[in-house]
Order: sequence, then structure tokens, then C-alpha cells
Amino acid sequence: MTTRTALITGASRGLGRALAAALSDRGWHLVVDGRDPARLAEAVSSLRRVTAVPGDVADPAHRAALAEAVGPRLDLLVNNASELGPSPLPALADLRPEELQHVLDVNVVAPLALAQAVLPALRAADGTVVDISSDAAVEAYAGWGGYGASKAALDQLTAVLAVENPDLRIYAVDPGDMATDMHQAAFPGEDISDRPAPETVVPSLLALLDGARPSGRYRAAELVPAASR
Repeated sequence: MTTRTALITGASRGLGRALAAALSDRGWHLVVDGRDPARLAEAVSSLRRVTAVPGDVADPAHRAALAEAVGPRLDLLVNNASELGPSPLPALADLRPEELQHVLDVNVVAPLALAQAVLPALRAADGTVVDISSDAAVEAYAGWGGYGASKAALDQLTAVLAVENPDLRIYAVDPGDMATDMHQAAFPGEDISDRPAPETVVPSLLALLDGARPSGRYRAAELVPAASR
């Protein structure tokens, strides 16, 4: 049986790290990245069959390195790396254009550019794309305008990519609130320990990968019963 390969961005922490660990346990070969080389190395130190490529997904050279590391076949691309923007979160009236540009570069341009780079490898494996979205893409929360707009754009790119590539499964997934570094940055000084751990979302993602759902946008909470998470 051919070992399946997954490319997961933002795998040094949070949901990306939790998903990488779960797929490693299933015997997948992993190509992962993260901006902090030391933190990425620590995150993958216990994983098997992993290629760690430190770097920023907004950097075209880094995306090219990821595509090269994948090789000719790719079963799964998970665009998980995200940029929140300034912390504390500013109102749109105070969000500087260059800050919004950076959020869009990481959350919209980079996922599409990476998908373009590995599309031949995905097609060779009849692969799957999972773009990590947010409820901020569809709900209007004060302070979340830049991040939410970027995730709304990512949702649309995901939907169009699915229409244009009907032989692939292409999903946008809203994982819900999680106790992550990024979510903490959105609420500096507050206790967010009541939020679910990223590991609780992994069963939903695995259910999506194991199932035969059509391409589309899904909420993690809808993919598995609450008792299974």
C-alpha cells in the first residue's frame, strides 16, 4: 500500500500540530512548515516520516520549497497557517492598509498560490484540499474585520477551486473557537482556557478525510457527534 502524503502549513502549534500528530499515528508521510524553526523542530521531534521546512507561507521561495518537498504525488493539502493581524484587534477605522495587506497575503494569497504549486501532485493522487476557515468569515464581530474578510475571501477561493477541479475534494472548514496562541492574541490578558483544545477538532477533520462528503464548506461541529470530539 502506498504511503499517503500530507502537506500541512502552520504545523508547529495549534490545530496544525494536532492534525500532524494524528496523521503521523496513521502512518502518513508529512511535509510541514512553521515560521519558528526551533518550535517546528520541537513539534515534529516525536513524529515519524516527516519533512519539516521552516518558513513563511507568504514567501514565494518557501512555497516553492514546500512543493519540491512534496514530490510528484500529494494526497492532502491543509492550508492551516493564518495571520490574525494586530493585537489587540483594532476597529476597521484603525486598521492600517499595510496590516490588512499582510493578513491577506498570508490568509488568501498564500493558500491559493500553494494550491497552484501542488495542483499537479494533488491531481496525480486524486487528492484533497482543506482550507481552515473561521466563523468570522460569515459573522460580523467588532475588531475581526480584517481577519474575517480574509477568511471570507478564502472561502470563496475554495468554492471556486472546487468547481474548477471536480475530480478533487476541496473543503473549507470552520473549526470553531479553540485555545490557541492566535486566539489568545485576539483576547490579550483574558483567560481563554474555557475554549476547546485544538485536539478536539481533529476527529472532525479525520471524519471529513475518511468520508465521501462533496466539496464545500463545513463546520467541524457538524462533522462528528459531540461525544466523539
